[in-house]
Amino acid sequence: MDNDIQGRPAHVAAIRERAEAEMRDMGVDAAFIDRLVETFYGRVLTHPDLGPVFDAKLSGRWPEHMAKMKSFWSAVAFRSGAYGGKPVQAHTHVANLTPDLFPKWLSLFAATLDDIAPSPEAKAWFMATAERIAKSLVLSLFYNPALDDPARKPA
Repeated sequence: MDNDIQGRPAHVAAIRERAEAEMRDMGVDAAFIDRLVETFYGRVLTHPDLGPVFDAKLSGRWPEHMAKMKSFWSAVAFRSGAYGGKPVQAHTHVANLTPDLFPKWLSLFAATLDDIAPSPEAKAWFMATAERIAKSLVLSLFYNPALDDPARKPA
């Protein structure tokens, strides 16, 4: 057991080093993460459907949200462990948040990556990651397994 405990920091460090190398090979660095978050959320604010939902929740707190999103995407990309937030809880009580907004969010994210991603590989990686995040949030926030119960479906 002592070997497992002692080996964990080395294992975590190796994961982080591999992620940093992978990102570096795709042209991703901290400056790109900052630019991605700033560009994307600048576009979110002007989006006719997304803007009002986000601004209603974050009005007066945009700088804090931007810092949190930079920390989040940096932690995801570089496996840094720096983000300690709870995304599902953060989105639970957002007024007017509906499942149909997530494809719009993804479309805007894709357009942002089209414009600023440093490589096709970076675009693909960030897009796949955003799609997983969106799917996870939609399932966590809106899915009710009881609705899939065959006994409850009309014949």
